[in-house]
Order: sequence, then C-alpha cells, then structure tokens
Amino acid sequence: MDGNLGATLGLAPFETDWFLPRYQPVRCGDWEIQVPRDVIARGYWGPTVFMAEMPVLLRGNETWMSLTPLEVESQAIGLAAARGHVVIMGLGMGWAAAATALGEEVTRVTVIERDGDVLALHETLDLFAQLPDAARAKLHILQGDALEWQADAPVDLLMPDIWLPLVSDGRVEEVRRMQANVRAGAIYFWGQELEIARHARAAGRVLDEDGIAATIHDFGLPLIGTDYPGHAELVAVAAERWMRDRWLPSA
Repeated sequence: MDGNLGATLGLAPFETDWFLPRYQPVRCGDWEIQVPRDVIARGYWGPTVFMAEMPVLLRGNETWMSLTPLEVESQAIGLAAARGHVVIMGLGMGWAAAATALGEEVTRVTVIERDGDVLALHETLDLFAQLPDAARAKLHILQGDALEWQADAPVDLLMPDIWLPLVSDGRVEEVRRMQANVRAGAIYFWGQELEIARHARAAGRVLDEDGIAATIHDFGLPLIGTDYPGHAELVAVAAERWMRDRWLPSA
C-alpha cells in the first residue's frame, strides 16, 4: 500500500510532540518486536488516525504494548508532570522511559522490569542509543518485581505500567503496594482515568471535577492529573470509549 492510504481513507496521520523512537524487528525468548505497516489506530481520547508503521511488542501471539495514540495519550499526563527522580514500573517497549528521560526537569529515571527476556530484548534493540547523551545518562534499568522493589532514594513521581489489559480488577490495590515501598511524592499509573471513572460511577458520582476529586481522595494515593487541561472531559471520553458495562455501570 502506498503512503496516500490514510488520505484515501480520510484519516490524518498520527502525529505527536512526544519523542517516538525507531524500532526494528527483534526477538528474545517469548518476546518479539514487530513493525506492521498501514494501520488504523484509535486514540485513548483523541481521534482515529492512520499509522504508516505501528511498532508492537508481542509475547507469543498476544500484544502487550503498541506505540499507538492510545499508548501515547494514556501516558501523556504523567510525562507532562515528570520532575526529579521518576520511577517507572515495567519497561515494555521502552518508549515511556525514553520520553521521560528527555524531560528537562527530570534528573533520574529508574525503570524496574521483572522479565529477564525483556531486558535481553532491549540489549539487542539498543533503543536508548537514539537519545542524546544527557538523557541516556539519566536512565537506570534494574531487574526486579514492581510489587516488591523498594526505593533507596527519594522518588518524585511513580509511573506504574505493568498490566496487560487497559482495565483490571485490583489495580488500585497494586499501586498502593508499590507506593508503600516507593513512597513517591506523586503517582500516575497506566489506565488511571478508567479506574477513576469506574470507582466514581460505582460510588454514584458524576464524572466532573468534584466527583473525580472525591474519588481520588478515596484512593488515598497522591495521584496527579486533575490540573491537566480538560481533565474531567478527557476522563469521561476515555471511559466511554474503552470500558464495557462490566466496568462502567450506568449512571
């Protein structure tokens, strides 16, 4: 297919201000990076777009991560707020770690990854070689369990992303376990907006600023994001787009 396919379909190409690394196909153990071409992808809260290439991380035949608008938009709030020492739970494709390290106000990025094959895959991929020296020097990749690893230095922001599904039971409790060990000043976890939405709806709250703030208070975690432009509306859009009735009961 040619490069005009997106225009033929009436879809804009995927564009973002965040750094997007280049990926090459690579395999290690059960894990594999593939780079399919000519993909239509839906945003987390943004529009459906056309992607000439869509890097994806597979384990067997199961997609664990893909560098799509969903992935980028669902990390954007955390990336925008990243300061000081940032701890990322889960290496995945390495994109969030790379984008975080590029932040001018970020001084250190510690990434905790449990799976040795994922670490070995990145040794071959050498993704971080695409970063400037100053950003690359901030990165510290460690093997460990996200639910057990303990920080030995102050952490300004904790960004967990260890889950396969976008929504899952027990996620808030798992973030609490991580926070008990890390004691971060702020937290932004993957799928946070959907967790806020389903807990708010379960408590009979409206997805407005007050309902979201009350729900975050109930979590007992220093979650960030409420000052992100249009936050309440974005939470509502993402929730309606990505959750089924099981997760988001009727108001």
